[in-house]
Amino acid sequence: MSTPHIEAERGAYAKTVLMPGDPLRAKFIAETFLTDAVQVNGVRGMLGFTGKYKGVPVSVQGSGMGCPSMGIYSYELYHFYDVENIIRIGTTGSIREDLKVGDLVMAMGACTTSNFAAQYHLPGLFAPTASFPLLKTAEAIASARKDLHCVVGNVLSADVFYDDVSPVEDWRKMGVLAIEMEANALYCNAARAGKQALAMFTVSDELLTGASASAAERQTAFTAMMEVALDTAAAL
Repeated sequence: MSTPHIEAERGAYAKTVLMPGDPLRAKFIAETFLTDAVQVNGVRGMLGFTGKYKGVPVSVQGSGMGCPSMGIYSYELYHFYDVENIIRIGTTGSIREDLKVGDLVMAMGACTTSNFAAQYHLPGLFAPTASFPLLKTAEAIASARKDLHCVVGNVLSADVFYDDVSPVEDWRKMGVLAIEMEANALYCNAARAGKQALAMFTVSDELLTGASASAAERQTAFTAMMEVALDTAAAL
């Protein structure tokens, strides 16, 4: 069995999948944290791996950037590979003064500028949220760590990365913590499939101050977030 975007056979993925946007981050996680890891996907360079973490089967699969790409990969994992839980791990730009580079953000909800949910033809605006059991478990794990500042709240899944006229202040006034590009599509797909999803992010950029992490740090250095996600997967 395969899909247009995943070459793996049925059963190749664990019930819980971590999804970074960057496929090289997926490779880093597999090589650094998983035992007995095997590559299960390489189509279009979107790497996927399955192994064990603390004896529990866990997979990690790159999603690419933006709601359309996340929409494709999370849909295929939920519907064709019997995946039950997807934990997005990515980077984000904070729009609140107390959220600094390296801090952890967990998305309780995901606002958006994307038209992704229009496909459902709902008679109103859908408000996608995280799965509470995943959020509760992950937040407890993060809060137990003394090396992390973790904040839970609303994020914005934007369709545009280079946005010269982004109304950041308007989103700040509504309590939005940070801006990323994929959580909304993941939460929509999980809701429609009756599955579980959580998105968490390490702050890589402070949009108010201009502070930012390097490209190398974005790929490999945000290990605390990776460990929280893996510990959450092991606790399910």
